[in-house]
Amino acid sequence: METIRSILDPLDDISNVLVVIAIIAGVVLWLRGIVPVLYRLGNGLSRRKIAIFAKGDMATSLVDLLCDSKLFKKKNVLKVSSVGDMGRAEGVTLFLVYWPDWREEIDKVLELKADGTALIVYAPQEQGFIPKETMALLDKKRNVVVNNFRGRLLNDIVASMITTSYEKK
Repeated sequence: METIRSILDPLDDISNVLVVIAIIAGVVLWLRGIVPVLYRLGNGLSRRKIAIFAKGDMATSLVDLLCDSKLFKKKNVLKVSSVGDMGRAEGVTLFLVYWPDWREEIDKVLELKADGTALIVYAPQEQGFIPKETMALLDKKRNVVVNNFRGRLLNDIVASMITTSYEKK
């Protein structure tokens, strides 16, 4: 019996070492996957600016929606209420466009949008549908989301912040 035990003892030690290595490898792989996402989200929430393309009360309502969530700082949210104000959005990496107010100027917004800029088009169906030609135009651009529900805006904004890059200036 002692002979068998003396043979199995080294195997027991080897299996313990393999388990420890597997646990360490699992933790490292998990951290490599989750830490960059959390870092990008943290930077996005604290530093990235959001340009809201809306007019009148809807612009104020959307700013309040973002700020009331306690995820975004008011200083990081800009209102763009006319074509003449579009220069304010240069360098901003997330655009939120209220479709009913900007349906005629969506081409200008797309011209201003950089490749790495996220664009969320909020188009409530009660205000009319986005024409197929415009949807095809939006489909050709990267990082574009079309949203019909106010309740999904925060989710789409957070997801867009994770999936688009944050560049230090």
